[in-house]
Amino acid sequence: MWIGNKIIILLTLLCFYVIGINSLQNEYNFVVREARYTRLCSTKPILTVNGQFPGPIIRAYHGETVYVNVHNKAKFNITLHWHGVKQPRNPWSDGPEFITQCPIKPGGKFRQKLIFSIEEGTIWWHAHSDWARATVHGPIIIYPQPGTSYPFPKPDAEVPIVLGEWWKSEVKDVYDEFLRTGGTPNNSDAITINGQPGDRFPCSKSDTFKLNVHRGKTYLLRIVNAALNLNLFLSVSKHNLTVVGADSSYSKPVTRDYICISPGQTVDALLHANQEPNDYYMAARAYSSAVGVTFNNATATARIHYKENHTPTKSPSLPYLPPYNDTQAAFDYYRSIKGLPETYPYKVPTNITTHLMNTLSVNTVPCSEGQTCAGPNGTSFASSMNNISFESPNIDILQAYYYHITGVYDKGFPRSPPLVFNFTAEYLPLVLEIPKKRTKVAIIKYGSTVEIVFQGTNLVAGIDHPIHLHGTSFYVVGYGFGNFDKHKDPMTYNLVNPALANTVLVPKNGWAAIRYRAANPGVWFVHCHLERHLSWGMETLFIVTNGKRSDEKLLPPPPDMPRC
Repeated sequence: MWIGNKIIILLTLLCFYVIGINSLQNEYNFVVREARYTRLCSTKPILTVNGQFPGPIIRAYHGETVYVNVHNKAKFNITLHWHGVKQPRNPWSDGPEFITQCPIKPGGKFRQKLIFSIEEGTIWWHAHSDWARATVHGPIIIYPQPGTSYPFPKPDAEVPIVLGEWWKSEVKDVYDEFLRTGGTPNNSDAITINGQPGDRFPCSKSDTFKLNVHRGKTYLLRIVNAALNLNLFLSVSKHNLTVVGADSSYSKPVTRDYICISPGQTVDALLHANQEPNDYYMAARAYSSAVGVTFNNATATARIHYKENHTPTKSPSLPYLPPYNDTQAAFDYYRSIKGLPETYPYKVPTNITTHLMNTLSVNTVPCSEGQTCAGPNGTSFASSMNNISFESPNIDILQAYYYHITGVYDKGFPRSPPLVFNFTAEYLPLVLEIPKKRTKVAIIKYGSTVEIVFQGTNLVAGIDHPIHLHGTSFYVVGYGFGNFDKHKDPMTYNLVNPALANTVLVPKNGWAAIRYRAANPGVWFVHCHLERHLSWGMETLFIVTNGKRSDEKLLPPPPDMPRC
């Protein structure tokens, strides 16, 4: 079995170097099953797709439609989400469990339809059930249509770089335990680069990911942060990275000595092999701003190996990475990413018809009677948007919406915080920590131009929140620290060339503002992409109503939708 896994890994890495693709397949078979993998000197079964970790790459041209036949041969329920795929009028294949579908049960299957529209660049797919995405994930690469080109010089090769986390124990046990105790989950034991922690970890030297380069060549790194709970800094020793895209949207080229990337985000960056032939480290380490919150502070490494004759350095020096809590460094990077207006799908909205403000909070709730919980003062951790901690139903909300099934969800998710206070104060009354548990959704009229301000709070522990919207991309028009001022802060918005994204990192005790056009009817999930916060309830739903024309209405469900 170990030899088989080694062969799979080698074949997968060989695929990573393919760039001259003349034809792409439009149908994939994904078999979800367990496979045994060895990391950090121990072997355990993990959930995979087709036995691969990271999983298979999906490749398509701009505007194509691809089908993925998902077969669940594992012991547990599963759903798969195509992160950043807009799925116009087709939330049926979006994937979040009990939001747009019921899970694919063991032995079941589901043919999912991926409709690519405005995406071009790198996005990714992952499980959207419990914490299965820890090992069930992989890149999606969308190329320019044949006959067109990148808005930057064509690279000599492309290399997916998938960042993740590895636990020695089984991830399901970690998930079950922290929900049972009400405390925080155990931290991972390693950060990984393409499934490997790097040669600074025990039993890892021979399998460390190595990128072979030729001096004078340029390599397009397609970087995915698939980590469950870690924002990450990444850099390459003695090399700069030229960022040319993020979240499958092109950006104005900007050269950086490091990048910051949160869970859910992707970055396209050019690596110019312009140094003396040698071995150089690529390194990734956590960015974690919360005070008193433990995290995995290890450094994952890969090697950049020049193929020209040289004597490799046995122990290359690590590249510069900002300090783990350097919020200024993180947002200096994010503010430097500008969009390319000539590639926008539509102009940045200036006439806003729907204003929303969502507070993002870590909370606590009282323990059940007779139970002792591991949260602060014997409570249980929770999290919320606008003081509502989301409760998942037992059938999917999309089905309930489409078939007019009552009693599954409630309308009326607040469009502004129901409790107004100094959100970022150092000390806040304990009574503010307790959210309401509800299954509430916001209804948004088709064609609305929407502005959302996400406001972080200092309840329990202020921290950065990567917020992901399903079914749309949005313009990130502003960031700030402290409480959002609706009179002053919009004056600082970038309405000329903001980044177009699907996941935005909201700064600790600060805010981020986004704008977009609600032109995709259906039920769309909105949530924090730190998996512990999602598990605690930091999520809601936007239901975008049908438009007037036939091509502005929700498509009917496919015949093989999984049953509840």
